[in-house]
Amino acid sequence: MTSEQTVQEIEETFGQVPGFMQIMAEPASDHSWGIFRDLLLAETELSPREKALAGVSAAAAMQCPYCAYFHKEEARFADVSEAGIEEAVNLGGSTRYFSTLLHGNEYEHDDFVAETDEIFEYLREQEEAAADD
Repeated sequence: MTSEQTVQEIEETFGQVPGFMQIMAEPASDHSWGIFRDLLLAETELSPREKALAGVSAAAAMQCPYCAYFHKEEARFADVSEAGIEEAVNLGGSTRYFSTLLHGNEYEHDDFVAETDEIFEYLREQEEAAADD
């Protein structure tokens, strides 16, 4: 059973204990709330807007209607525009698409890493050159 302290904290945070928080299995319910609270709600390296957009993108890629709904509402609450939400969904889809291509074709991971490093080295050089102009 979720500890009384955790139940109280969830109620104070959300104004209720949502059903999806009530189905967290013991012995991990207190810990599960802590992960949710500390990553999604607490002050971290990412802003609330960035967290919401990451959640929208991941939810779209996972094709989870629960996560998609929650993170879209989270994004709207963080003042993300509908166009921004759509872009995050597209980024999730694009990442999933290219991941499928790489995995399905069994592309060599070391080659991918080397090529990616070269690409970002080139892009950094281009930025530096533009800054010098």
